[in-house]
Amino acid sequence: MEIKRILSDKKQFLDLLLLADEQEDMIDRYLERGDVFALYDGNLKSICVVTKEEEGIYELKNIATYERYQGKGYGKALVNYILDQYSDKCKTMLVGTGDSPLTIPFYEHCGFTISHRVKNFFTDNYNHPIFENGIQLVDMVYLRKDF
Repeated sequence: MEIKRILSDKKQFLDLLLLADEQEDMIDRYLERGDVFALYDGNLKSICVVTKEEEGIYELKNIATYERYQGKGYGKALVNYILDQYSDKCKTMLVGTGDSPLTIPFYEHCGFTISHRVKNFFTDNYNHPIFENGIQLVDMVYLRKDF
């Protein structure tokens, strides 16, 4: 397994990024200012984007693993790598996600705890309803990990 930092042509990973954030113009808001990391195990398995929000506060904006590789530990390995890479300059790592029984437990398993909510984030910011596991996402749930 190898994790590479992507410094240019970040949009080459758009197909994978769209698995975690379904609307390209939302990805465009953070992709170029973010640090992009790609996890390879033979071929590309996972991708993530991390942004600096303010001094000492970073946000994991997007993490996605191709569906056929989900549940094999690649996402967790990538999160652990990110937490290790940012531990010296980060006081708090945030991650925002939908209120979903699939994603919240994943982040809690990675050591994050629920921080706060942004009401109606998905309905106010996306041009179509977003569903995960048959449930429409409305609020953004933020989780945090403090160092």
